[in-house]
Amino acid sequence: MKIQHIALYVSNLEQMKEFYKKYFGGIDSSRYHNPATGLQTYFLEFAGETRLELMTRPDLVANEKVLLQTGWAHLAFSLGTKEAVDAVAARLQRDGIPLISGPRVTGDGYYEACFLDPEGNQVEITE
Repeated sequence: MKIQHIALYVSNLEQMKEFYKKYFGGIDSSRYHNPATGLQTYFLEFAGETRLELMTRPDLVANEKVLLQTGWAHLAFSLGTKEAVDAVAARLQRDGIPLISGPRVTGDGYYEACFLDPEGNQVEITE
């Protein structure tokens, strides 16, 4: 058994699609639109068959995002090497995306950096 995909409701579908394509090489599907509900989605596929579904619809309710809350905590991308983590972390910072932590070695042995995507969802990059 494997996880087929992860889905994330977003306010700005196009901005979020471009973000995950730009920094993580996601390959997007064509946009799906259900005119009855207003639902619009993209699937982004990443190396290793992992897919992220970005979804939006006109009746979404925005909620306050805080780092320490119940529910999904973060999405993590394995970049393969410490050098790749350092390079992507530096690129994010150059582009004005502040890091929450790292790059650093965590207590459980991961080399990682953490940041927030454009809509405040926590993302980790690991070696």
